[in-house]
Amino acid sequence: MISISSNLNVMIKAVEKASKLVIRDFGEVEKLQVSKKGPRDFVTKTDKRVESIIIEELSKTKKNYSFLSEEVGEIKNKDKENIWIIDPIDGTTNFLHGIPHFAICIALQSKKEIISGLIFDPIKNEMFFAEKNKGSYLNNQRLRVSKKNALDDCLFSSDHEGVKFSNFNMRYTGCAALNLAYVAAGRLDGFFQNNINLWDVAAGSLMVREAGGVVNDLYQFNNNSINIRASNDGISDKMLGNLKNF
Repeated sequence: MISISSNLNVMIKAVEKASKLVIRDFGEVEKLQVSKKGPRDFVTKTDKRVESIIIEELSKTKKNYSFLSEEVGEIKNKDKENIWIIDPIDGTTNFLHGIPHFAICIALQSKKEIISGLIFDPIKNEMFFAEKNKGSYLNNQRLRVSKKNALDDCLFSSDHEGVKFSNFNMRYTGCAALNLAYVAAGRLDGFFQNNINLWDVAAGSLMVREAGGVVNDLYQFNNNSINIRASNDGISDKMLGNLKNF
């Protein structure tokens, strides 16, 4: 039996409630793809409604915690040391085009450190979560990064358009959060991206670490221009060597 904190428990309840709206609206987006109006405005409203649900649910038990979220930005409450970091839909472009690869993300930052993280893929019903010093999990199964140490055997992901990485086998998925969750699960061996926001990578960075992987310090950057490098420990130095000019 996995022991989870009260913080993670409220995170799980929040995404489970929000995911019902996401699943319903995703079905509507698929219909809107063939309409003249198109789904863009509809998806923006979904983003905001999901964010509202999550903030409301998290505030019920942690009334004083602050927030950093993609849509509303910062909400500073009495407790400024504990901050919920939220991305209501990471992979919005995929959602917009009816592609079932996106996630709801929540992380808890305490004193400039991520201590809990949750990434939920509502379409595949995959709940990735991690807590500091407690490991990473997918639907209650313990996660470990891959054990590969030869770059030619590895699969990497980055969503930089128009950039070629001749030394890597690449996948471009459009969802940074799931890329990191997949590194933690050993599905991908590494993920790297420049100029990304904290809410896209906060939860996933903890997952990779807790699954035995390596992630750079996110707090050397500001929240709007983070460069992230995440991989298993066996290829970390080799990956970084190939990304010196990236």
